Amino acid sequence: MAPLLNVAGLQAWYGESHVLHGVDLYVNEGEMICILGRNGMGKTTTLRTIMGILRKRSGEITFAGQDMMSVPLHKSARAGLGFVPEERGIFATLSVEENLMLPPVVAKGGMSLEEIYELFPNLEERRNSPGTKLSGGEQQMLAMARILRTGARCLLLDEPTEGLAPVIIQRIGEVLVKLKERGMTVVLVEQNFRFASKIADRFYLMDHGQMVAEFPVGLLPERMDMLNKVLGV
Repeated sequence: MAPLLNVAGLQAWYGESHVLHGVDLYVNEGEMICILGRNGMGKTTTLRTIMGILRKRSGEITFAGQDMMSVPLHKSARAGLGFVPEERGIFATLSVEENLMLPPVVAKGGMSLEEIYELFPNLEERRNSPGTKLSGGEQQMLAMARILRTGARCLLLDEPTEGLAPVIIQRIGEVLVKLKERGMTVVLVEQNFRFASKIADRFYLMDHGQMVAEFPVGLLPERMDMLNKVLGV
């Protein structure tokens, strides 16, 4: 079977700055991959370029057999791609439930409020609380939950554990495992290597705007010297 998401020779620019240099990656349906790398190596840019937020790009992006390179951003969402940025982007003055109800359901399979609250009990407890009253972990859960309401088939998650307490990081990991069990496809950008190693199926290692290695979770022990060198883990 063809991968759900396939990226080949992806180049991208911020103005005149050339930031991606021929990125290749693929994700099978129901798989979770993790892109590892130090800050400034192009991980977030890769997600933004796949989603279509960064438009100065070349190469190939196909999702569910559809060529995504000429597709406008709003149609990327309708195709089933969902992007959760590191800054989360929730509406601080709206309640949890208002945040969840605001995005339109753009594809089949969007989760109901009941399913969201079952997956994120914290959000049900805080359903009437404004975004300004939420902890960092609750904000991250809300940002993820909001995308799940839309019907996304593939989540592009940018640094979901950044700045969170260990107990919340563990909870985020449990949620991602449950989503994977439901058949969700996940592209995870993460610097927390130990967190990623417990949940991802495969890893891509990024350095200076390109992928320098790709390997399944079973080969982690053999790749630790390389990871130590590139990531400093």
